[in-house]
Amino acid sequence: MFFHQFYLGCLAHASYMLGSGGTAAVVDPQRDVEIYLEEARRQGLRIAYVIETHLHADFVSGHRELATRTGAEIYVGRAAQAAFPHHAVEEGDELRFGSCALSFLETPGHTLESLCVLVTDLEKSAEPFAVLTGDTLFIGDVGRPDLSPSHTPQQLAALLYDSLHRKLLALPDSVLVYPAHGAGSLCGRNISAESSSTIGRQRATNYALRPMPKEDFVRILTAEFAARPGYFARDAEINRQGAAALAELPPLRAMSPGQVAECGNSVILLDTRPAALYGAGHVPGALNIGLGGQFASWAATVLGLDRPIILIAEDAERVAESRMRLARVGVEKVIGYLEGGVEAWRRAGQPWAAVPQISVEQLAAELHQHPGGMQVLDVRRAAEWNAGHIEGAVHRPLDTLCLEGDGEFLDRTRPVAVHCKGGYRSSIASGILKRAGFQDVSNVVGGFDAWQVAGLPKV
Repeated sequence: MFFHQFYLGCLAHASYMLGSGGTAAVVDPQRDVEIYLEEARRQGLRIAYVIETHLHADFVSGHRELATRTGAEIYVGRAAQAAFPHHAVEEGDELRFGSCALSFLETPGHTLESLCVLVTDLEKSAEPFAVLTGDTLFIGDVGRPDLSPSHTPQQLAALLYDSLHRKLLALPDSVLVYPAHGAGSLCGRNISAESSSTIGRQRATNYALRPMPKEDFVRILTAEFAARPGYFARDAEINRQGAAALAELPPLRAMSPGQVAECGNSVILLDTRPAALYGAGHVPGALNIGLGGQFASWAATVLGLDRPIILIAEDAERVAESRMRLARVGVEKVIGYLEGGVEAWRRAGQPWAAVPQISVEQLAAELHQHPGGMQVLDVRRAAEWNAGHIEGAVHRPLDTLCLEGDGEFLDRTRPVAVHCKGGYRSSIASGILKRAGFQDVSNVVGGFDAWQVAGLPKV
């Protein structure tokens, strides 16, 4: 039996292909589905089934396009009430092709329609060797229980407890666990960087699977998690309907510096270059979300899905990559790109802006020599802040910053140094503050990690 995990780092998303007897199933596909078609051709397989473990909220799935291009049938939980042609899965439903047997478990909790898929290779054993857990069980964590419009987090957490204990923890310890997400995903809060595990290892090490009454589990799981990004509900609905094929998106318009300048504040100028390049010089008013990090997730969180965007990148290849990654999370209103990038902008004699990049040593010296002068803005998440921060810093997580006119929690007459863990999120926040009218904004290179490595004091 053929079994392969595909991992998309920028979304911390894992999808799967299983094949036998010339037939294949794809589980939780990403939006750009060519990778599955290519792999099927290499393996001599025909994709006959597409399985969604649930309606994903953090990315747009390629299930509809993949089914259209292959003739595959889509399998999704009956509670999803999907609007596209599909097989509504119920507990105990099975799929068999070649030596591969897939058995479905209904495991509500992360969402009402959540499924897990038991995988058996009948050539080797009559018992399952793996379970695809979707967002029900992660490595080191479980799915967040706050994504339902009809159920409270407490109600979902109680359902998740039952799903875990009555179904997944009832499996043998040797069964391999393959989730839909890894470290960095917003669908959990403590997900490991490991790509797989076993039921036994999770039973022993996963905080959420420790023996405890249901009431304690509900309390722990709902006590604290990152705010749900606004685009989550939109993406889930897109997936309920089935997203359009990527080929249906209109071509991007190549725009001259003059054309970009004429747009003014009616569009978002999205600079996808690394923070250092953005800091050295950029188009005034442009926001920086670098391709090198969790670009798509932060773009959807900060920008939403409805604002028109003009891309600024180093070259045509990175423009195309930026557009693709945005589409993966449902950001489709990209109207064009700055032809020739920032160099074309400079040659045209257009205005120029910069964000100084300062070291932690420079920041520490400034704070020591001029107390009450520079403000420090920490844009990390609450758990990061609570583990240690710079004394006197202002805490405002990046996902709570408002793109339109934010910054009233800071003194506009004083300089601001922005930091996060390593410098990626702080560059995004620096652009937001500049767009809000702050004049003296610096980005702290290396962030709080560099601060700690330098042995500087924290509280």
